[in-house]
Amino acid sequence: MLYWLGCASSYDNFDEQAVRKIAENARARFEGMPGLHSKAFTVNSGKREATNFYVWDSEDAAGAFFSEALLERVTGLYGVRPAVEFVQIVTLVENA
Repeated sequence: MLYWLGCASSYDNFDEQAVRKIAENARARFEGMPGLHSKAFTVNSGKREATNFYVWDSEDAAGAFFSEALLERVTGLYGVRPAVEFVQIVTLVENA
């Protein structure tokens, strides 16, 4: 599995309610998505950040999702290009 961190950080026009609305509107797009194990939308008003965490079943699934077109769309939504980082999950604990 992979973990992806996308962070639209420290942007001037941060609006927590707008970020929450983006997340709620996007939720259905990710439900049942092939290769996506889970996704968390997060917000940190104190740091003026919106961060999304993805857990993918494979590196191929993650790589196919993060296209240049997607990054441009996310940049348009948040007003800043997200930083993207891939890391390998060593151990994942799920209690649900």
